[in-house]
Amino acid sequence: MTDLIIKNATIVTADRAGTVLTGGVAVEDGRITHLGEVPDRAQEVVDARGGIVMPGLVNTHCHAADSLFRGLVENLPLEPWLQTVWKAERAILTAATCRLGARLGFAELLLSGCTSVVDMFWHPHSTARAGAELGLRVSCGGLFFDFPGMDGKTVDTRLPDAEAFFADHPRTDRLRPGTFPHGAYTVGPENLKIAKKLADDHDALFSTHAAETTVEQQTVQDSYGASVIRHMEALGILDARTILAHCVHCDDEEIAILARSGAVVAHNPVSNLKLASGFARIPDMLEAGVHVTLGTDGAISGNDIDMWLALRLAATLHKAASGRADVITTREALHMATLAGAEAMGLGTVTGSLEIGKAADLVVLDTSAPHAVPIFDPLTHIVYSAGRADVRHVFVDGQWRVRDRALTVFDMTETLDEIRALVPAIKESIA
Repeated sequence: MTDLIIKNATIVTADRAGTVLTGGVAVEDGRITHLGEVPDRAQEVVDARGGIVMPGLVNTHCHAADSLFRGLVENLPLEPWLQTVWKAERAILTAATCRLGARLGFAELLLSGCTSVVDMFWHPHSTARAGAELGLRVSCGGLFFDFPGMDGKTVDTRLPDAEAFFADHPRTDRLRPGTFPHGAYTVGPENLKIAKKLADDHDALFSTHAAETTVEQQTVQDSYGASVIRHMEALGILDARTILAHCVHCDDEEIAILARSGAVVAHNPVSNLKLASGFARIPDMLEAGVHVTLGTDGAISGNDIDMWLALRLAATLHKAASGRADVITTREALHMATLAGAEAMGLGTVTGSLEIGKAADLVVLDTSAPHAVPIFDPLTHIVYSAGRADVRHVFVDGQWRVRDRALTVFDMTETLDEIRALVPAIKESIA
């Protein structure tokens, strides 16, 4: 018998054709078996009550454990902001506190309908453990940083630590290990190439910050005689398994390089706005054929990790910045937040869209609230009107993760108490 049926729904598949159906979704052994018309019986039947069923959102750039420092450092541009952030991280972060912070961030993501995340942070073993506890899909791995890190480690430990992460965490559909150098201004050319080679040796993801600010661009230009993207191209580290976070400051040639190389751009509109980094040229990138996905960055730079806010901004701010109301369609915006992100994670055949045979990573949106009446087009509602408060149920591999807006797999009570107890020390760290 079928394991799960979700009935009485509008189904936004987020597939390449933009298919929208009415009816239900049937799941067996964690995989979607029917869309639209479904069997009459199942072990469990969930009534969507006329709501929307859609894929789980995919966040391709996050620092989940930085949720420990939400709202701590404000009203600064990136470079001085980072110096204060790093001071707090250096004082507070251990393997144990990183696990607490990752749980906090992953709980926020799951409750808002995000089922897959690319996460870059210190103590990645802690991130992986927290991801397993909460039950979402995570890509994380060894950091590379050419200075004493906020994890208390030095540059000579980075490669063996990254190798150990691969050894300790075999690749699965739930955990995708990778390498995560911080950026071209904090990691030298040789270590960038070492990190990319290690990722390639494991057929794994390589992700780094890139071209986020004009100061970063000038630093790399002064150090290596080329802009960030040109520098990375010369190093041979740009390909389809490379995710570059931000790419705010790119000229025409750099956009062409990104398109030609197949590198992925993780667009982070919330932090780019809040840190005054600028407006990424997303319409130009899409027109050039660049693979663009969506990220939240960390809660310390955007004050939450809300993919719905990122989605709405990605669909709206570029209209104003370009003066063109027709740029970034609803389908393009939703694609960034779903299938494009899954493909960037190497999970495009597993998740990111609702298709028969794919994993049942499902979100059920409540459409009974005033802001959801009427709905003329469900994609328009998802992109411009819906929010995390509308997320009623979440499934990963057909298994409950959020039921009636509450986590089902992990009791956060003790974790929240432990984090509250850290607050005085966190405040003191930057006093």
